Amino acid sequence: MTRPLDGITVVTLEHAIAAPFCTRQLADLGARVIKIERPGSGDFARAYDERVKGLASHFVWSNRSKESLTLDVKHPQAQTVLAHLLAGADVLVQNLAPGAAARLGLSFDALHARHPRLIVCDISGYGDDPANPGPYRDKKAYDLLIQSESGFLSVTGSPGEPAKAGCSIADIAAGMYAYSGILGALLLRNKTGQGSRIDVSMLESMVEWMGYPLYYAFDGATPPPRAGAAHATIYPYGPFAAGDGKTVMLGLQNEREWAAFCKLVLQQPELATDARFASNSKRVANRPALQVLIGEVFGALGAEQVIARLDAAQIANARMNDMHEVWQHPQLQARRRWTEVATPGGAIPALLPPGATNAFAPRMDAVPALGQHTDAILAELGWSAAAIDALRREGAI
Repeated sequence: MTRPLDGITVVTLEHAIAAPFCTRQLADLGARVIKIERPGSGDFARAYDERVKGLASHFVWSNRSKESLTLDVKHPQAQTVLAHLLAGADVLVQNLAPGAAARLGLSFDALHARHPRLIVCDISGYGDDPANPGPYRDKKAYDLLIQSESGFLSVTGSPGEPAKAGCSIADIAAGMYAYSGILGALLLRNKTGQGSRIDVSMLESMVEWMGYPLYYAFDGATPPPRAGAAHATIYPYGPFAAGDGKTVMLGLQNEREWAAFCKLVLQQPELATDARFASNSKRVANRPALQVLIGEVFGALGAEQVIARLDAAQIANARMNDMHEVWQHPQLQARRRWTEVATPGGAIPALLPPGATNAFAPRMDAVPALGQHTDAILAELGWSAAAIDALRREGAI
C-alpha cells in the first residue's frame, strides 16, 4: 500500500525526545528518516538506561524506522556530506542548542536560496527566532524545566507538593506540534512550491496545553488547586478506594449523571437533591463531606462491585492500571494494537500508531544501531569505499 509520506526524505540532527518523537511519526507515515548522530556515542538518549534488551527505553520508543548516519558535524568534511544530503531532502529537523544550526550553516535563511523546496523545522526550549529571540532564548530547556516554566507543576500534584508528569510531556507536546507543523508545511508546499520554516518552542507547546487552567485563572481569578489524581474543579471526578484496597477512577460530567450516581451507585437517591451537593460548584465546595459519604459506600464493596454499579449507572470509570497491566490491556489486545519491531538486541513489542486507517499499513521498521547505515548512505551519495574509510580514519564518521 502507498503511505502518505512515501518518497519524502527527512534529515534530522536530533537528540533526546522532542525531535526524535516528531520524526519517528513521520517515518510511521512512510518518510525516509536519516538520523545524524555523533560518532562513538550518538544520540545521548541511547545511554539513558538499558531496560529494553540492553537498549534505552526512550530510544527504542522514539527511533524505530530510521537510518543512523554517524557524522561529526564540526569536521571540515561534514559540510560536504550535509550538502549532498540536503540536496535530496524534503525536510530538515533539528533540536540542537539555540543558534547551533545557524552556526553550521543550517538555518532556513542560509538554505532556502539553494534548496527552495526544503522545509526546516527548528525545535527549542523557548523559541529560536533571530528577529525576536526573547530573553530566554539561550537558556537550557529540559522537559521538567518546561513543565515548571509553563505552570504545569503549579496545578499538578497534591495540595502540599507539586508533581511532574510521569512521561516527558513537554517534549511530547513539542514533538507533536513539530510533526503536525511539518505535515502542514508539506501541504503548503504542494500549493506554493516553496519550503517554509517552522519554529517550535517547548514552552509555547506546553502553555497551549495549559489553556483550561489559564482561562480558569483569567483576570486574576484564583488558579485551580493541585488535587492529586482528582479533578481540581469537578467533583466527584478522580480516584476512590474500594474495600479490597484497589482504586477505582470515576468521573461525573452533569446533573443527570449525578442523580444516577446517587440512585444506582450510592443507593441514596435523596442525596441528588441535598442542598450541599445540588450543583458541581457546591459539590466542589463540599468535597470533604461528599468524599466521606462515597468512601463509606465504596469501602463496603470490592473494586469490581463498584465498577459494576458505575457501569449500570452509565457513569464513566476506569481501573488504575500499572505498566504491567497496560502491557496486557484487554482492549489493546482485542483491537490487535501490538506488533513487533526489530532492534539490535532482538525483537520487541511496539504499539501501532494511534489513528488506525484502512488506507495503508504504518511503517514499523527496526530501531537502528549507532551508525548502522553510514556506509550505505554515503555510498548512495557518491562516496567510494576508500573515501568512506578515509572519513572514518579521520573521525568524521
